[in-house]
Formats: sequence, C-alpha cells, structure tokens
Amino acid sequence: MQPSELASVLKKEIERYQSKIEMIETGTIIQVGDGIAQVYGLRGAMLSEMIAFPNNVMGIVLNLEEDTVGIVLLGDDRLVKEGDQVKTTGKILSTPVGDALLGRVVNSLGEPIDDLGPIETKTSRPIEARAPDVIYRQPVKEPVQTGIKAIDAMIPIGRGQRELILSDRGIGKTSIILDTIINQRNGDLICIYCAIGQKASTVARFVETLKENDAMKHTIVVLATASDAASLQYIAPFAACAMGEEFRDKGRHAIVFYDDLTKQAWAYRQLALLLRRPPGREAYPGDIFYLHSRLLERAAKLSDEKGGGSLTAIPVVETQAGDIASYIPANVISITDGQIYLEASLFNAGVRPAINVGFSVSRVGGNAQTKAMKKVAGRLRIDLAQYRELESFIQFGAELDKASQMQITRGRRLVEILKQNRFLPMPLADMVIIINAGIEGILDNLLIDKIGLFENDLLTYMRESRPEIGKRINTTKELGDNAKKELTEAAIQFKEDWIKRQIALGNACTVSTQTGGVK
Repeated sequence: MQPSELASVLKKEIERYQSKIEMIETGTIIQVGDGIAQVYGLRGAMLSEMIAFPNNVMGIVLNLEEDTVGIVLLGDDRLVKEGDQVKTTGKILSTPVGDALLGRVVNSLGEPIDDLGPIETKTSRPIEARAPDVIYRQPVKEPVQTGIKAIDAMIPIGRGQRELILSDRGIGKTSIILDTIINQRNGDLICIYCAIGQKASTVARFVETLKENDAMKHTIVVLATASDAASLQYIAPFAACAMGEEFRDKGRHAIVFYDDLTKQAWAYRQLALLLRRPPGREAYPGDIFYLHSRLLERAAKLSDEKGGGSLTAIPVVETQAGDIASYIPANVISITDGQIYLEASLFNAGVRPAINVGFSVSRVGGNAQTKAMKKVAGRLRIDLAQYRELESFIQFGAELDKASQMQITRGRRLVEILKQNRFLPMPLADMVIIINAGIEGILDNLLIDKIGLFENDLLTYMRESRPEIGKRINTTKELGDNAKKELTEAAIQFKEDWIKRQIALGNACTVSTQTGGVK
C-alpha cells in the first residue's frame, strides 16, 4: 500500500471513530447463602433486573432496600462468596422463543435439557411482560377442543380463557392435560407444558407418552424439577408464558398448562422468607395474589387489529383433602374464568375423569362451544345435577315416584357415557353421537355394564355405515333439527339390531324399567 493510500484510510477511520462511555454500576456481596445474595452498592439497580455475578452466575433483583439489594441467584450459590464484585446489566431476564422450541424440553432459562443439541433461534422475550389492554382484546368465541366428553359438553374452554384445574394429588389433573395436548395433533393450537416442582422421572414419562401419541411435535415442555432451586421454580411459569406470547402476538394460537401453581407459590414463599419480607397468611408474602394475577392476566384473545392470536391459560392447583376454600386455591379461583374440580370420591368410585359437575364451571367457554355440542348437551348438566340430588334421597331409603326413578335411571347412564379412558381423546362427532343417545333416552333400558360396549359398537357403526353424519358434524360444527332427528333415528335403529344380536349370542343386555328385571 502506498503512503498516500495509507494516510487516506487512516483519515477515514479517524472520522468514523466515536468514543463511547459505558456506565456499569458495581456492588459488593456482603452475605450469600440459600440462593440469596445481599449486595451493597447497587443504588441504581431496578426491580427484576439481571445482575451478573462471578463464574457466570446470574441473579434477579427482588428486594430494594435503603443500603442493600436482595438478589435471588439463578445458579449455584457455592460459586460466589462474600466480597465478590457484581455488576448491573440493565436487562430483564429473557428466554428464547419461536418455532425452534417445538418438540423440545427446556429448563426455566430456555436452555435445552433433552440431549437434542442447541436450540437454533435468535429471538428472545423478557419473561415479565405487561398484559394486553382491554381495548386490544376480543371476546372468547373459539373453542379449545379437549376431546374429553365431560369437559367439551359441560365445561367448555375457549381460546383466550383461563380455566383452572384443581384437585387433591393423584386424581387425574395431569391426565386431562395429556389428553388435551394429544387432541391437538392435527390442529393449529401450540401446547406449552410447564412442570413446576415435579420429579424428573414423572415428566420423562409425560414426554414419552406425548412421543408415543405423536403429540410432541407441537409441544414445548418447560421443566423446573423439585431438585431445582426455588428461584427456577418461581420463574418457570413466566418463561412458559413468554414462549406462548410469541405465538399469540404473531396471530397464532397457543395454550399454556401450569402444573402446578401451588408449588410455584411454595417456591415464592421460600424466597420471600429468605429475603426477610413480612409474612402474611400461611407465611405467604403479601403480593402472592399479584404473583398469579399478573401471570394469568397475560392470557388473552387479541383483537383482529393485533392479529387475532390467542393465549389460553390452564393453571393447575393442588388441594389438601378437597379444601377448595384454602388460601392458594381460593386466590386462583378468583382470578380465573372458571374451574374444573376433580373429586377423590368420584375417582375412587371409578368415575374418570372424576369431574364434580356441581363445583365445576366455565364462565365464558359456553360462548365458544360448538353449535353441535350445545344442541345435544344443553340438558346434560341439569340432568346430572338432578340425578345427584335424587341419588342422595335414595341413601336414606326414600320412596320415589316413577318420574324420579326414570331420572335416576337416565342419570346413571349419563354418568357411564361420560367415563373415558386416558390418552383416547374423541373427535367432536363421536362425542355428539353418544351424548345425543344418552340425552334422548336411547340408553335408558340398557344394563349399566353394557353401556361401554354399546358406545363402542355404535360409534363403529356410525363411522362405517353412516360416515356422512360424522363428517358433516366435524366439518360444519353444527347440528340442525333435521340432522339431530336423523342422528337419533340412526341410533335407535342400530340399538334394535344390536339388542337382537346380543340376545342371539345369549347375552343379557337390557333391563325393564318397570320391573327392574333383566332381559
């Protein structure tokens, strides 16, 4: 290069040079232990700001005091010690988002833990975000088809809704989530399952079940195990919500399952007590309600101007001895748009899913229920409620009139058709066909233990001999008066032929409602 050319290049570089002063505030650790660090000197630190510690350990500011800052560590507190220097970052904790996460299992920080390699995405979102304003929302009007008869018929869930699932341990909460995720296999709903405080082996079985049912490709699993730090269990639901918001804001549809928020509340209580925040009821901090409300309020069905995307929230809460009026269950019930309550006594009696219809409600999902289901299931909830009331009289030996006896007969068969095996979600048409048969009294004179066999045979007959009916229901989601009449007549005709075949095989299958005798 000639000297003149070199001088020209240097002049251009000097002209482009801009000096930048980067201000980084530093502090000193004065106490560390149990995942909490007290730091002196960070006067400009902000709430929820990320703080960089030595050995690549990060922390979140949760307490702002006069002289010190209380920081929750997101790594091993044994890697930091008193006297170490820390610095502010000016950033809020973020998590990777986007399609690259589909089919993956990640931790609370969005890092892969499934041995499938790194996640190739450059997009990230802060885990804390403001909920959409009311003006940018629209009413819930599209259904989330769970494939579970009892839910889709009586406690429908809409896109953008917040529907709570609560029960004691081991009554079937996670099974409902599994069935719902499996039922979205060929749909446009992206599922995000957030496991909080669970055993790693339990979540491994959950993931394996999804893979066996070809349901992992549209699912993201966010895992904070029971052995993880309380800070990671605390932020896991917020990270899962941020992942769902990415799809929602792009006009797509996502559903997030928080399993469960009771353990997140326990983790937050632990952090608050270690930070020496004033304890309130049951030693929870005063903002425990705000913890869950700011999370669940982010679920919404956006207006068309904002893309029309939706984020549905399905929080799970564990009760103790069926007490739904205790602190955390009552809090979350007041935040959500309805709840599905699973009762231990029903579960033990073989009614599965063990949904207590009296305590379960969907406050907005009815507006999103398909017209076909609404047509056949309109009386279902009332019939079951009346059956439960009459059944209590029988326990005391009360004598009932003929109409009441018929109501009990039908109620028992309605309970039977709402039973459903795990991992077998049903298409809309199949649910409409069997519920219509129950509501119209077609099953009233069948033996209870033959209801399941009749249901399977009826659905097989309708799929093979009358496929146009099911196809029309699945396509249009509607069931007019003529179509309902056609459906009922087809079921009645099949029942007559089915009874004849059972009698020919020597099987007792009907009972006389007048005498109670078996035919």
